Amino acid sequence: MPEHALTDARPEREPDLIDLGLPEPVLRAVLDLGFTRPTPIQAEAIPALLAGRDITGVAQTGTGKTAAFGLPLLAQVDPGAKHVQALVLTPTRELALQVAEALESFARHLPGVAVVPVYGGAPFLPQQRALARGAQVVVGTPGRVIDHLERRTLRLDSVRYLVLDEADEMLRMGFAEDVEKVFGHAPAQRQVALFSATMPPPIVRVAAAHLTDPVRIAVARQSSTVTAVRQAYAVVPHRHKTGALARVLATSDAEAAIVFTRTRGAAEEVGSALVARGVSAATISGDVAQKDREKIVERLRAGALDVLVATDVAARGLDVDRIGLVVNFDVPTEPEAYVHRIGRTGRAGRTGEALTFVTPNEQGRLRAIERTTRQRLEEITVPSPAAVSAHRVRQLLDRSPDRLAAGRLEMYREAVAAHVERSGMDLLDVAAVLAAMGVGDEGPQAASELEPSPAQQARGAQVEDGRVAFTSEERARTAARRAGDPGVTRYKVAVGHTHGARPEAIVGALTGEGGLSGKDLGKIDIFASFSLVEIRRDLDPEAFRRIGAARVGGRPLRIQVDTGPKGRSAARATAHPGTHHRTRRPERHSR
Repeated sequence: MPEHALTDARPEREPDLIDLGLPEPVLRAVLDLGFTRPTPIQAEAIPALLAGRDITGVAQTGTGKTAAFGLPLLAQVDPGAKHVQALVLTPTRELALQVAEALESFARHLPGVAVVPVYGGAPFLPQQRALARGAQVVVGTPGRVIDHLERRTLRLDSVRYLVLDEADEMLRMGFAEDVEKVFGHAPAQRQVALFSATMPPPIVRVAAAHLTDPVRIAVARQSSTVTAVRQAYAVVPHRHKTGALARVLATSDAEAAIVFTRTRGAAEEVGSALVARGVSAATISGDVAQKDREKIVERLRAGALDVLVATDVAARGLDVDRIGLVVNFDVPTEPEAYVHRIGRTGRAGRTGEALTFVTPNEQGRLRAIERTTRQRLEEITVPSPAAVSAHRVRQLLDRSPDRLAAGRLEMYREAVAAHVERSGMDLLDVAAVLAAMGVGDEGPQAASELEPSPAQQARGAQVEDGRVAFTSEERARTAARRAGDPGVTRYKVAVGHTHGARPEAIVGALTGEGGLSGKDLGKIDIFASFSLVEIRRDLDPEAFRRIGAARVGGRPLRIQVDTGPKGRSAARATAHPGTHHRTRRPERHSR
């Protein structure tokens, strides 16, 4: 190990990632994600941690510290040992999810390595089950980690690697006692990495008590601006974000757009909701294989795809000239991530637009972004349903001169003239009605005044004039299903409540992989370990294969025709002889 890696001295040549001594599977995963050159914190921390040293890192968010501690952590994990070997403590559930997702993407070529996030505000039992299956890496908030330790669902006897991320924030939030308890459950012989934006006396005391001769690393946060991008924000309550996003995309003149979410789960949900609304969209996240990600990006580049929903890790290095709009569906937790995101547009001498959805309680994050970019973000109002219709009719009318020049309109002139004479309607009214019908506006209909649910969105529901509206065709299909339409086949898929399955994720997998539309799908019943889906279309063998391999919650769907309660009971008895299954009422989702 070169001495300069552990001191303040700098090498004459900036190192590449391949120079840092990472094991081949870890290095390959990082290169797949588009990383080639380490950030300053990575260049210093990775060699030190690989050498077994403790470190204190004074680093702001956005400096690459997750990879700085995560890559050496994974390099030391034994995939064959099914017990917890590394623990990362974070102050918030959002950061825990982000760190866990990043570590999973770094571990993609390490078969058998499981990363489990544990945090408050979520059910305890699924986390307990995930830990029981044999997690090597746990990422969690101090309070929930303590809960698991006290219930003996988490043991730290074999932990070799401890990380405190954003230690100053953890102490500010009152987790000092919990941090001490966690250290008390870990072996005395362990490696510790502590990262903090500042080093006030309480953090210095923690380091002195729990770290052994640490290497001290301090890096400054880089500030950058993006001048070719018009930056704006809109205040949108969380429950209305999906509808707002759909209206923004419907009124944008951008050739293509990227929608950024904080986590992989959110990306899948948003992508599924857009597909269900008829948007040409796809999702990439850290667990999408490199070759599949390349195919999706190539479709985006070629114009076969208009919207990409992505996480920060997945979109690293993405360079597509068609992207004219970036939407931050979630405000990034760090300003530098914002700069990276909006840098995906305004490329190759073009201008671009960036819109950030801000919930009413996220104004502080907005101010931090403005300080980093040294630019004020313009507040705008999300387009209304009426604005969407107006935009669509303008596009329709803009094409009218070309259609007039193409000719062969005499039949239509005669039909319109005859209708005006017969009905007594004003010619302008006839034109307005035809324009409304041309953009799918059937007028206000009595329905719920709430945003459409994901299940309603999958059936083609849209907000029109403040109401959720279904087409008459969809209403007829619903009536036919309720009457026992023989054209509906019920299928079983191998994901359920315990796997985190949600209806919109199942809809996205079926439509994305099976060539189905939301109109082909019926009712979805979600049980503990499987779900039942009604499909109004025959599936050919290739569609069966693609759907069966599609994943929801990290599990393949393994679709099959449902054999009914008796068949399912027999299948369970065959698969698990001698066990008993209590019948559970399903969660029902009307389609």
